[in-house]
Amino acid sequence: MDGRRTAGRAGFRTASPEPSGRLRPRKSLGQHFLRDTGVVRRIVEAIAPRPEDALLEIGPGEGALTALLAGAVGRLVVIDVDSRATDHLARLYEGSAVRVVHADILKTDITALARHVAPGERLRVAGNIPYNITSPILFHLLDHRAVIRDATLMMQREVARRLASPPGSRLYGIPSVLIGLLADIEVLFDVPPGAFFPRPKVHSTVIRLTPLAAPRYPVDDFEYFRRMVRAVFGQRRKTLRNSLRAFCGGEPRGVPPAIDTGARPEDLGQEELVRLANGLVRGGAAETQRGNRSV
Repeated sequence: MDGRRTAGRAGFRTASPEPSGRLRPRKSLGQHFLRDTGVVRRIVEAIAPRPEDALLEIGPGEGALTALLAGAVGRLVVIDVDSRATDHLARLYEGSAVRVVHADILKTDITALARHVAPGERLRVAGNIPYNITSPILFHLLDHRAVIRDATLMMQREVARRLASPPGSRLYGIPSVLIGLLADIEVLFDVPPGAFFPRPKVHSTVIRLTPLAAPRYPVDDFEYFRRMVRAVFGQRRKTLRNSLRAFCGGEPRGVPPAIDTGARPEDLGQEELVRLANGLVRGGAAETQRGNRSV
């Protein structure tokens, strides 16, 4: 006997006893602990873990998700900024293949971690991420997308809807463009407030991100593209013509003829925004900006 037991109809097995530690949620960390076992199993079923997988769990908290993942994958790394959580999980999984790391995921070099944990492979990622730092975590993951195979994440429902919203929608914006350019986004299912302690005031949604090998459309200068998107959507009530003047420090050069600068930013799809940024770069706008910043 290896001390493990079957964990329900899905066949997932816990690598150790069910976590009994209960933590007092810290508002400063945006903590809402997932305690609905049915939702936990549904998330694991969506991940579909395999013994050969190397998986990174972000923000394990009390370890509800960890308990099933640890028995389903060959290598599991859990990272939490809360030392109470990592101390508890380190004791719970002492001597197992689970690696517990006390760290801020936003300050973690995921590429280096992947090379250490799974050399030559890509990590799978999972987690219930805090509402207050959802976007920074998503962008951080995509900065390390070369070593990530997929990410199954729970977040505020409205944020998930923003990610998947099409051009013209009131929810279409910076995350829709930047994240959608770098990854496929699949909305999986919603989770009610009652699944958590304490109950959040909003519903949650589980999504899957699958990073693309290259941006969906070729980008000449991705950092410039990122700045342009942030600038024009930061003034979304203005026409592109006006917001580009402010961004470029004058009349923009290189705007493709097919781009209607009288439109608002939410009216342009990813491909049009990429063509716009590429045109500005080729027209010398990026160099002009660098020159202005150096004065």
